Amino acid sequence: MTIRNGGQLVSTETIDGEIATLNLGPTHPATHGVFQNVMKVDGERIISAEPTIGYIHRAFEKIAERRPYAQITPLTDRMNYCSSPINNMGWHMTVEKLIGAELPKRVEYMRVIIMELARIADHLVCNSVIGVDTGALTGFTYMFQEREKIYDMYEEVCGARLTTNIGRIGGFERDFNPTFIKKLKAWLKEFPAKFEEFDRLLCRNRIFMDRVIKAGPISGERALSYGFTGPNLRAAGVDYDVRVMSPYSSYGDFEFDIPVGRDGDTYDRFVVRQEEIRQSLRIIHQALDNLPEGSYHADVPEFYLPDKQEVYTSMEALIYHFKIVMGETPVPAGEVYHSVEGANGELGFYMVSDGGRTPYRLHFRRPCFIYYQAYPEMVKGSVLSDAILTMSSMNVIAGELDA
Repeated sequence: MTIRNGGQLVSTETIDGEIATLNLGPTHPATHGVFQNVMKVDGERIISAEPTIGYIHRAFEKIAERRPYAQITPLTDRMNYCSSPINNMGWHMTVEKLIGAELPKRVEYMRVIIMELARIADHLVCNSVIGVDTGALTGFTYMFQEREKIYDMYEEVCGARLTTNIGRIGGFERDFNPTFIKKLKAWLKEFPAKFEEFDRLLCRNRIFMDRVIKAGPISGERALSYGFTGPNLRAAGVDYDVRVMSPYSSYGDFEFDIPVGRDGDTYDRFVVRQEEIRQSLRIIHQALDNLPEGSYHADVPEFYLPDKQEVYTSMEALIYHFKIVMGETPVPAGEVYHSVEGANGELGFYMVSDGGRTPYRLHFRRPCFIYYQAYPEMVKGSVLSDAILTMSSMNVIAGELDA
């Protein structure tokens, strides 16, 4: 028998009048993405859950293995599209590691500013959606206005907002312009008060706390055994952060704390992300106040597109431009892995080059794909409404999950 629940067809199978099988997804609006959970429930109590992914699979890795390195950047946008600049720059750093590029200090600080803005934007989406799933819409509308302001800043740097394709192998397409700096300083001045108001709306709200405390818990030991990283691992009490453990892009120059939780439940995941937003603001202030002078790109003419005016006037620049655009620049043979602290965990790129114009093999370590394995264990024994809250607090992004 099938019933319709909120526009979603739900199949039911009754065993002795007690157990039902619910097909949650793949297009149910409460799942926040295109993936499915087949749940066995006894009334409202979840007995088991079986996740099914692949509904949005686009074979990114195989597509990337047939594209020149510079053309792979737009593919990374389509993974965690809530913080796509981090994906872009993680990929650029991987290629730079293989070719041995030495980046100016200014490039590294500029990247830190953009990546931390992306982390804030991602956490705002995740935490405001947790509020929505508990019936609190106000905070969502407050914070999406602030996210739009971050997108306005992206637009000043690269001309795009959501799927940014920001930067290049070796640095940035252009330097930060005065309008970007002005918008960033104004936002840094105005945002904290609005964010703290959002925090007060939910963080000590008794109704919100009753809904999220003890929902979807996981211990630090179990989280590590599943391969958790990012806020989900730190919420379980493990203070692992790639920015500290394996610093990149001059993160070692900045002072910031790693917030950790205790119980690994939805409330801890919410609070950890809230504190990470505050720490990201600290990092941005430090990077902006100490932004070094110098070039906004490395001296790697084989991989970095020359200025358009140079292409019009210099034969050498024209040759470099042609080779890069047509994918005629070979990359040294080698094997490399580079990871960055994505907004929802360790985002890694494993690449094998055989010296050709495209990667021989490429694998993206998507944090969603790894920690989503624990979802059945985290929701077993809880009620059906907690299944949605748990999914939201894990920050499962369908585009990254399937890749």
